[in-house]
Amino acid sequence: MIEAGKLFQLEGGQKRRKLALTFGSLERDILGIAEKGTEYSFTQMPRAEYIKKITEILITDPKLPQDAAEELKGLLKAEPFDELRVCNCARNHLLKIIGTFPAEWDLVIAPHSTDNTPNGTVVKRDFYPGVAVYAEDIRSPFNIGSIFRTAEGMGAEKVYISPFCVDPDHPRAVRSGMGCIETMGYQRCALSELPPDVPVFALETGGTDINEFKFPEKGICIIGSEELGVSPEALKKATYGTVTIPMKGLKASLNVGVAFGILMEKWVEYLNKN
Repeated sequence: MIEAGKLFQLEGGQKRRKLALTFGSLERDILGIAEKGTEYSFTQMPRAEYIKKITEILITDPKLPQDAAEELKGLLKAEPFDELRVCNCARNHLLKIIGTFPAEWDLVIAPHSTDNTPNGTVVKRDFYPGVAVYAEDIRSPFNIGSIFRTAEGMGAEKVYISPFCVDPDHPRAVRSGMGCIETMGYQRCALSELPPDVPVFALETGGTDINEFKFPEKGICIIGSEELGVSPEALKKATYGTVTIPMKGLKASLNVGVAFGILMEKWVEYLNKN
């Protein structure tokens, strides 16, 4: 973190970006999930006092709308002083001025178990053994990044991608993946190259209602392309069955990343109950 006096001396966009990052770091520190080396460390000033100082800097920003400034002033006067709420409110007002979606800045690293090794501390990624997804011909970099982020966050062990999938290293995929592509890694392979003797099922219309589907303890879920869905060849490969998300809308259509998120939540819920 940077000293309040130095933040005040910065100008324009640089000041706003530094403030946004600082408020984000403070949020993680308040929640107790700050990464090593990013904890609040200014011993000469209590954290609450530091938050008030940098919030006052933001209030002087000529681009901050008047109603936002009044909201922050009210939060500064509130008793008891809510550090987390002030940081969150200030950061979101900043991101609105900057024109950046919070999701592009906001990856909060949740606490994980660690191992001490001769080479230092290693963070262990927790996951459900044998739970995997096969992304077939996903063409949108945003979607493939979102799939990786969901897979990592919900505890999938592995991501397989088809030969015609967009490259997960595409800049927009990396951006939407928020570090999860690097964390998980992936294997590009054809359907015929998937591990044998593993339950394979597909997420597609016309299958068993997701609320009634009996998920495997270990298995691979195939999700299809944005335009065509799961291919006939992939449906043949899905010998464990097909699962469907019931919908009521006129379009009855979901983004593939959103659909995969719903499926993973249901799969994890099933695993935790059985």
